[in-house]
Amino acid sequence: MPLTAAEFNDYRLFAERLAEAAAEAISPYFRAPLAVDDKGGRLFDPVTVADKAAERAMRELILSEYPTHGILGEEEEAVAGQSPLTWVLDPIDGTRAFITGLPLWGTLIALNDGTRPVVGVMNQPYTRERFVGTPEGAWLNGTPLKTRACETLSTARLMCTSPQIFDTPARLAAFERVANQAQLVRFGGDCYAYCMLASGFVDVIIEASLQPYDVQALIPIIEGAGGIMTSWDGGDAQHGGAVVACGDKALHAQVLALLNEA
Repeated sequence: MPLTAAEFNDYRLFAERLAEAAAEAISPYFRAPLAVDDKGGRLFDPVTVADKAAERAMRELILSEYPTHGILGEEEEAVAGQSPLTWVLDPIDGTRAFITGLPLWGTLIALNDGTRPVVGVMNQPYTRERFVGTPEGAWLNGTPLKTRACETLSTARLMCTSPQIFDTPARLAAFERVANQAQLVRFGGDCYAYCMLASGFVDVIIEASLQPYDVQALIPIIEGAGGIMTSWDGGDAQHGGAVVACGDKALHAQVLALLNEA
């Protein structure tokens, strides 16, 4: 059953409470001496006590307020709920930025209705910026967001967290086909780059090797601001993997064609 307007409002407000709980757990550790562990894998994958404390704080609040809801988070095991509703959590998206003292990280919180993410929050407590997206729109600290018109790649600003994110030579080559035609290419940003796209300062983001908790909170923000976010083949981006986000739908079509060029 679709959520009512009142339910959307309640869940949005609760997502912001989760953001506050995470911020309280994280803030003492930013730009402070901090032990860093490596989860292992193809690339250095850092995790800190700040990541773990923030996710634990959010999980405890969800279990207290909505015990029948599911939880999917980066740092702990998934919890299957009795309800179709699932909270999708990334306590610190951009831990590499976090441990290097850069404010290009944020807490990602999504509510998935069993079909797709319908509420998204990206909270950056250090800069005091909170990006929120719902089917009704997207906002930064209450101010509406709008992507910018940019129909051609030659005038587009492209971002990607790192070229190392492309896990095969073919994916790196596909990214470079697009990047070579863009007006400007910048690396870094993690979730912050997606929010700059929703704000009208970035036009396209291309990434790969992502998890559901990396993307689900960002989809309602980008779509609420008038943008589009899909997989590289134009499908559903909510499961992660290789994704592309654009502020302009005409530009998105051009980027997909280049990514999938034989």
